[in-house]
Amino acid sequence: MRLSTRIILVCAATAIAAVAASFAAAEVDRHWPMPQIAVWALAALLVSPVVIWSARILISRVTEMHDDLGNALRATRDGDYSLRLAVRGDAEIAELKSLYNQLADAVRSGRRDVQNKEILLDTILQRTPIAVVLVDPAGRVIYSNSTARELLAAGDRLDGRLLDDITTRVDQSLRDLLASKDDSLLNLDEETFHVSQRTFRLQAQEHRLLLIERLTPELRRQEVTVWKKAIRIINHEINNSIAPISSLFHSARRAQETPEHHHRIGEIYGLIDERLAFLRTFLESYATFARLPQPRKQRARWADVLDAVAPLYPFRVDGDVESEALIDVAQMQQVLINLVKNAHESGSGPDAVVVSIKRSATDAVISVLDRGKGMSGEVMRQALVPFYSTKPGGTGLGVALCNEIVEAHGGRMRLAAREGGGITVTCWLPL
Repeated sequence: MRLSTRIILVCAATAIAAVAASFAAAEVDRHWPMPQIAVWALAALLVSPVVIWSARILISRVTEMHDDLGNALRATRDGDYSLRLAVRGDAEIAELKSLYNQLADAVRSGRRDVQNKEILLDTILQRTPIAVVLVDPAGRVIYSNSTARELLAAGDRLDGRLLDDITTRVDQSLRDLLASKDDSLLNLDEETFHVSQRTFRLQAQEHRLLLIERLTPELRRQEVTVWKKAIRIINHEINNSIAPISSLFHSARRAQETPEHHHRIGEIYGLIDERLAFLRTFLESYATFARLPQPRKQRARWADVLDAVAPLYPFRVDGDVESEALIDVAQMQQVLINLVKNAHESGSGPDAVVVSIKRSATDAVISVLDRGKGMSGEVMRQALVPFYSTKPGGTGLGVALCNEIVEAHGGRMRLAAREGGGITVTCWLPL
């Protein structure tokens, strides 16, 4: 029988008992006159057993339902979905208990699926060569994989520690890179790192995810590939120049032997000279990179370097141009020419191209900033690979050559995306 039906019947029985008691009291009063209070006392004595019996039934049912649902809800609050309610008693209560059991089964099944996926994801992340670090709003590491532990802490535990405390072991440049919120590329001690950073909300709080990828092995594989490609290109261009030059020499010889064709000799030699000039320029671009001389360092002012760049490409200067550094002036001029030229070709306005000059305790720090279209993650990962270029007709040697010159000075170079668009290229050079 449904609980609602039981309540209606109990209330009806109580009402009937009350009416019957009232009639009985009136009948008693009619035959045996009594005070009114005595009449109602008699009626209460007659009704009380029915009311008490009805109340006990209702209280026992409500108490049972309260205890069962209270235990179920406390277990749910604590994340325990194994509790099952016995489906018995009134139909409404039995149905409610059955619905709770079904809900608990569905949640437990969902949690089991999520846990299995978390185990699978953790297994994948622990074996990936990319260092993965998740940092909470307080700067504390709440997740890290084995690659991150090896890279940042020589295999020690990272979880639960502050990221700032962990990075005291790594180079200052990498520490600055991790502290920033932009994607960056850093060349450091013959190792190249690409750092991607993203922020997202987890449990209503903003967290930061860092992905640190060591690109050195991949870059070396790519370098082998591009050198093979470069050799094929050189072979193709040389053959494309030799064949017409040979044909033009035969034409010149026949023109010399035939008086009426003597007027064509100058034209033929002009074409030969044009093909040779193209071939010379083409090979020189490769030879420049392949035969980079050791820098001849001397103490020089940055003003001496910038004076050669300013007439070629406009830019703004931020910092002390009178400060000095131990550099090869000609090579550093080439570095800045390439970087400022790239900044202009990125689509940045001339006023937004900035050359910044700073000084740390051990390094001269020079940066070129722009507000161009920037680089995608894939382009940034390959930016230091020789001959890689996204520009039509580009040689792909500009940034790679700059990196070679900076490394030859004992320095390091970093590419970083700028918030709001653009790229910052920073070079650290020992004082």
